[in-house]
Amino acid sequence: MTTISAPPEQVLTTFGLTAHPPIAMTGAGVAGWRVGEVVLSLVPDRARAAWSATARENLYVEGMRVARPIRASDGRYVVSGWRADTYVAGSPEPRHDEVLAVADRLHEAIAKLERPRFMLQQPAPPFSDVDVFTAADRAAWEDVPLRAARSAGMDIEPAGDDAQQSIAALKTLAGLRRPVTSKSQVVHGDLFGTVLFAGAAAPAITDIVPYWRPPAWAAAVIVVDALAWGGAEEELITRWSHYDEWEQMLLRATIFRLAVHALHPRSTSGALPGLLRVVDQIRLLV
Repeated sequence: MTTISAPPEQVLTTFGLTAHPPIAMTGAGVAGWRVGEVVLSLVPDRARAAWSATARENLYVEGMRVARPIRASDGRYVVSGWRADTYVAGSPEPRHDEVLAVADRLHEAIAKLERPRFMLQQPAPPFSDVDVFTAADRAAWEDVPLRAARSAGMDIEPAGDDAQQSIAALKTLAGLRRPVTSKSQVVHGDLFGTVLFAGAAAPAITDIVPYWRPPAWAAAVIVVDALAWGGAEEELITRWSHYDEWEQMLLRATIFRLAVHALHPRSTSGALPGLLRVVDQIRLLV
């Protein structure tokens, strides 16, 4: 993982973090600087960072630890592209069923949150990581997959064999979709690899990456990620099959990940074999 530059002095001063030197944090899923009991990290999108801070500020979820946002001296959540949160101990672990249980509790707690306005925005050049994930999410649900990406001017016919395999698998799964009726709400769409465990302590989250989808879809993304890259056994699918419209949610979660792989400029070929294994498993279910 590339180490990001240390936070500027002005950022440290505005957040009131001048008593301790910043220490770069390293490890899986970590990108930030620890300053005493606070973690500073760069944000990919200011609106989403401010929304997450607001959502987490007074959030209580039974059996979970939640990183709380730190406001700057002028009340802001984001200063020069940096946010500050309380430090929570732990690291990601392959405790997939526990991550899914976290998702259930978290989504119940945030079920009444309104849909943020920024979720209605279309991807626009120059395309950021957020735009790529937005287009990939819509690809899994729109009648013609990748229509939003095409309309925005994204390259949806990439030249590499790797990306072309992703597109081909995506189109195959898209043909298996059926209408769904599950209700959408704000969900955390990136829980795999971001839930922190520290022994017997309650699991922790440091962010909420918002999507407007059914909670079962967010759970399906966790399962797809765990099967593709987390070494999870195939039985994980059936253990959580009590979700409504589960097979269709798994389809859409897999399409989402295939679209991210095809569209994202930093995708690596090593990620595709795991995804294609999931494609084979999901095709047998529907």
